[in-house]
Amino acid sequence: MTAVGAVPPVEPPSARRTSLGTVLRHVADHGRGSRAAIAGATGLNKSTVSNLVAVLIELGLLREVPAEAPPRAVGRPGRLVELRDGGVAALGLEVNVDYRAVLATDLTGRVRARSLVEEDHRGADPETVLAALADQTRDVITDLARQGLRPVAAAVAVPGLVDVAAGRLMLAPNLRWRDAPVAELLGAALGAPELPVRVDNEANLAAYAELRDGAGRGCSHLVHVSGQIGVGAGLIVDGRIFRGASGFGGELGHITVDLDGLPCACGSRGCLETVVGQEALLARAHVSVPPGVPSRRLTQTLARQARAGDARTLNALRAGGKALGVALATVANLFDPDVIVLGGAYAELSPWLVPPVRSELRGRVIAARWSTIDVAVSALGQEASALGAAALIVDDVLADPAAMRAPAA
Repeated sequence: MTAVGAVPPVEPPSARRTSLGTVLRHVADHGRGSRAAIAGATGLNKSTVSNLVAVLIELGLLREVPAEAPPRAVGRPGRLVELRDGGVAALGLEVNVDYRAVLATDLTGRVRARSLVEEDHRGADPETVLAALADQTRDVITDLARQGLRPVAAAVAVPGLVDVAAGRLMLAPNLRWRDAPVAELLGAALGAPELPVRVDNEANLAAYAELRDGAGRGCSHLVHVSGQIGVGAGLIVDGRIFRGASGFGGELGHITVDLDGLPCACGSRGCLETVVGQEALLARAHVSVPPGVPSRRLTQTLARQARAGDARTLNALRAGGKALGVALATVANLFDPDVIVLGGAYAELSPWLVPPVRSELRGRVIAARWSTIDVAVSALGQEASALGAAALIVDDVLADPAAMRAPAA
């Protein structure tokens, strides 16, 4: 039995459904075009493409636009088809240690509504936090309705180990959550059984967003590492999220970098997170942390002190960058990525972190003389994970548009 709000088991699409996805994906990737051009590019015959386009228009996923007629042309201009920027929306949600975010995009990836609430969730009951997230989501859905958009599904980004198939957050040390049925709780709180809910790791989704529309665009192999209170990494291998055998890959923050180091929230000791997590950087820079201050503002404090030339802050960032570079060199030796993207707090602190990271990569990556690994800064900022979550839903629509219900007349 499928849990309330969880994504139902996927059935293999029929040949017709696959062809619908082929046409829709072609238009999404290549922009507007004629039916004849789509047929030529996809290998489908023209009459089949015309029928498929008609279905996609009925589903509210494509629309017709007039082609520009050449000067002195005789007769009516032809008709082109393109993605419809109205009608269907994808919901990308995030629960992190000290904020909740909801955004919605249309099929073109344009953000149509957003909501951000800063609140400390450490130790809070998952049901309470997800009920608050559901309230935010309903507000966004109301905004979408005013724009004539209907959400088709939601994906939630969470920090920690995720059982993607079950929609459960197995362990989030910094939230202090264990075995939380996120999809089920959020689905019940939304009270919208027609709205499927997916759950994935926030670093995975940030990496996916950077691959599609950010600093990793055009790459096939990418590592996205973000530092807030925790440190997480998302891995893209051959253009796909790499999750590992059990789905728990990418926990860069819990690589041991100091055998006799400080205790970590995960229960181990000497993890990278205890050296280059935000709280570790603040402690080394001797920055006091009043209770309730959002991590984003603490990052701004570090950046402001670094710009002012504060020696303790600069030393903290230099040491943190070195430790991060050592860990990333290990990842680079294993996966040989095209690019390593620094996100989260690391994006704002990149002027001071990037030089030591690059130095460690040059000295520790065995193929450094021949490798083209670049270190880039996130182009998407704090919204990267929620954007990646929405992108997953958009890709579901593009892959199997027949699964979407037709909009109400």
